[in-house]
Amino acid sequence: MKRYLHDALLADLGRKILLLSGPRQCGKTTLSRDLEPDHQYLSQDLAEHRLLLEDKLWDREKSLLIFDELHKRDRWKAWLKGVYDVEGMPPAIIVTGSARMSAFGKTGDSLAGRHFSFRLHPVDLAEALEHTELAPQDALTRLMRVGGFPEPFLDGSERFYRRWRRSHIDLILREDLVTLTAVRDIQSIETLIELLRRQVGSTVSAASLARDLSKSPTTVQSWLQLLEDLFVVFRVTPWHRNVARSLLKEPKFYFHDNGLVHGGDGPRLENLVACALLKAAHVARDVEGRDIALHYVRDKEKREVDFVVIEDDEPRHLIEVKLADATPSPHLARFAGPDTGRTQVVGTLDTARSRPDGTRVEPAIAFLATPPI
Repeated sequence: MKRYLHDALLADLGRKILLLSGPRQCGKTTLSRDLEPDHQYLSQDLAEHRLLLEDKLWDREKSLLIFDELHKRDRWKAWLKGVYDVEGMPPAIIVTGSARMSAFGKTGDSLAGRHFSFRLHPVDLAEALEHTELAPQDALTRLMRVGGFPEPFLDGSERFYRRWRRSHIDLILREDLVTLTAVRDIQSIETLIELLRRQVGSTVSAASLARDLSKSPTTVQSWLQLLEDLFVVFRVTPWHRNVARSLLKEPKFYFHDNGLVHGGDGPRLENLVACALLKAAHVARDVEGRDIALHYVRDKEKREVDFVVIEDDEPRHLIEVKLADATPSPHLARFAGPDTGRTQVVGTLDTARSRPDGTRVEPAIAFLATPPI
């Protein structure tokens, strides 16, 4: 299955170091290998590969070097900068990691001017329709039930997905979390994930979670950040022109693995839309260099729209998600400016509708096939 970043990575291969991050098992290594058959793969997770990396004993006749999980190496940025500054290219270099590489190994020399960053996401509906033979409704149903990670998505079985999910979370918490951080309270973090699974689409209070976990709010805030850094969840923050005011408001958390969402098809559909919009926003930033971000909007009267796409600090598109209600939310018109698109995404709708005020009511399949970014 050809992934959506293939051509963009290939175009930049050999021009800069390419940093490719994303959730565990979302296809980073497979994508990197597919770019160039003449490659060498070295992983910081493997003892024999660590020795080769330490002594810089890779095959310099190869066209591509793939350094996997390099962020687990002490002062990895300084090490990589030294390789680049002394040897340059070729071979081309891709560094892949299952954590936000900007969050780990912050000490050491900067890679500024020496790299391009890309973020790989699981499969969404647009990618599924382009690169598989699944019918649109079948692809949507599969994404709702087992999420978009390539292995369970391509298998399609909920039984397989449940077994895969258990090992996937265990690998993140008992290997990555322990390796990269000093956190050892795995059981409490597992409970935190369970609490977040039940709050998708709702604002999340660190103080409330702290009471449930019998921990301090500061500890819970740090754990939430770690779950973000390890690509378990991502946060969507409120948007306001006053940045300080926005930071005071509570965020929402969504899961990269849509199958983790608890609470039925409503929250799962909203999570799926959030994943598709974030993926499109990251492509716009990483590939096209656009200044684009995903937020939600809410006022003092608690009127709210699920998502707003911000570009160049201006709201470009408002999106409300409903499982079955095709009556447009009045909050779309409330928050829309003269140049702001507005769409209500409806899971069970068959045919799109446009209203005189500019609001579009669109079936989930049509919206997810072409997110407005």
